[in-house]
Amino acid sequence: MTMPKTAAVVLAAGLGTRMKSTLPKVLHPVAGRSMIGHLMDRLAAFGAARTVVVVGPGMAQVADAVAPARTAVQDPPLGTGHAVMAAREALKGFSGDVLVLFGDTPLLTVETMQRMVDARRAKADPAVVVLGFRPDDPAEYGRLVTGRKGVLNAIVEHRDATAAQRKIGLCNAGIMAIDGKRLFALLDAVGNDNAKGEYYLTDIVAIARKKGWGAVVVETEDPDEVMGVNSRADLARAEAAMQDRLRAAAMANGATLVDPGAVWLSWDTALGRDVVVGPNVWFGPGVTIGDGVEIRAFCHIEGATIARGALVGPFARLRPGANLGRDVHVGNFVEVKEATLEDGAKANHLSYIGDSRVGAGANIGAGTITCNYDGFFKSRTDIGAGAFIGSNTALVAPVKVGDRAIIGAGSVIAKDVAADALAVTRAPQEERAGWAIKYRTRKRAEKDAAKGRAKKAG
Repeated sequence: MTMPKTAAVVLAAGLGTRMKSTLPKVLHPVAGRSMIGHLMDRLAAFGAARTVVVVGPGMAQVADAVAPARTAVQDPPLGTGHAVMAAREALKGFSGDVLVLFGDTPLLTVETMQRMVDARRAKADPAVVVLGFRPDDPAEYGRLVTGRKGVLNAIVEHRDATAAQRKIGLCNAGIMAIDGKRLFALLDAVGNDNAKGEYYLTDIVAIARKKGWGAVVVETEDPDEVMGVNSRADLARAEAAMQDRLRAAAMANGATLVDPGAVWLSWDTALGRDVVVGPNVWFGPGVTIGDGVEIRAFCHIEGATIARGALVGPFARLRPGANLGRDVHVGNFVEVKEATLEDGAKANHLSYIGDSRVGAGANIGAGTITCNYDGFFKSRTDIGAGAFIGSNTALVAPVKVGDRAIIGAGSVIAKDVAADALAVTRAPQEERAGWAIKYRTRKRAEKDAAKGRAKKAG
């Protein structure tokens, strides 16, 4: 027997006025990715057959972010029930189950979505499944009044709850799984006879029970999973919860985080086995690190690939396009951007390597800079295998240093250097015997004379 498919309606029309931002609320990032981006990724992993994102008028940024998912416009915004009704045309002809989700819940898991759908398809055939959670402080959340075997008797808003009902710890997360064949029959029965004149999705529970269709609760054990974001403070809490989840996964997969709370990961950070990450390391999106790599303290890494056995930091910065081969060393105050350091290359101190190739086993001396930008165009530097670049060298791109060539310290290299050659651009050293003694004698005399004049003037 073929299982029915599942669609998702994602509510993302909220302006997020408490965020005080020109960016739509659901596009604010958590762990380097928009909140709605996290949810859309989970829906893809879940295997949603159809996804409709409900937006407000003028929210083209959100529509672009969720493409190719279809969007529906809720105009004007008249509550959560009205928002789901805006998806009617997009769901035309669909009779499977429908998940109703919120675009500002980046921590919701595939497992919870599946549990809700499984409950919807259970033998009791409830029309509605509501996700519940137990926060430390129920505050003003709506309470879920339940009976035996998870049967949902009612959703009672805090303002309408009795003293006894307010003691209920099980709260409404707002997320639902609904039988698609009965969805719009339920929604069409929702009224707006309330103070705000809005259509509330929660009303479908009472409507379903009145029709004899039933409703049940699925409870998540992790309240963070249903954390909504309505303010910058909420966003910070969501970031902290996501970081805890990412750190735990990294350690479970074989990475050592010396001080887990002082390591910041992105949603896609890939750490190999036996990677060691020191404190105060920040990973932006697009980082892949091979087995046995050590990242020392205070590094900033984004858009970079690091192969097995490399050593990075402390205080190193790897920018997008940095590609470090096996056993590469990149040390303190070294910045790498759009550059490849091949196996065994070293840049241990105080250097900038941009738009470059550094050959296998090459050594970059302290203070070396690849001058890759002339104010209009960027050009590349190519450093051969086994080359030695002396300290305080400027390599003016486009330029090529051949294999095993040596560049003398303090040089400015603007022409190609042949393999196995020595290139030096320093001026000849000049020495004047006894000059320093004469210099100090003259300067002391000048200083004494100045003091004498000041004393007379005083």
